[in-house]
Amino acid sequence: MAQSQNTKVDLTIPASSFSGLSSTGKIMIGDRAFEYYNDRNVEDYIQIPWTEVDHVAASVMFGGRLIPRFAVFTKQNGRYAFSARDNKKTLRAMRSYLGGEKLQRSLNFFDVLRLGAQGAVRRITGLFRK
Repeated sequence: MAQSQNTKVDLTIPASSFSGLSSTGKIMIGDRAFEYYNDRNVEDYIQIPWTEVDHVAASVMFGGRLIPRFAVFTKQNGRYAFSARDNKKTLRAMRSYLGGEKLQRSLNFFDVLRLGAQGAVRRITGLFRK
C-alpha cells in the first residue's frame, strides 16, 4: 500500500494514466506532490514531488476550450501522460504549486510539420554553404 506524500490535498479527480498500458484511477494534487493511484491495483501508483517536476505540457485545442490530455515532465525520470475528468481544473490546481511559467502548450500536428520542414530546409541550404 502506498503512503501519500501530501499533508493537505487540494484536488482529487478521476483520471487515466497513459504510461505503458492505460489505466484508470485518481489524481491527487496536494501541497507536496502530484500523485496518481490506480483503482484496480493498489501497488500501481505514481508520486512526483513538486521539486522533481520540470514542466507540464498540455495539448490545447479550439483556442483553449478543450484540453484532452497533459504530460508531466520530470527532471530525471522522463514523461508521464494523463487525462483527467476535468483537465482545466487539474491544471489550475497544479499552477498554484508550479507557477505559470512551468505550464506550457504542447505543439500541435501542424507546428510539428512546420518545424520539420524548416529543419530540412536548413540542412539542405547548409550543404551548399560549405
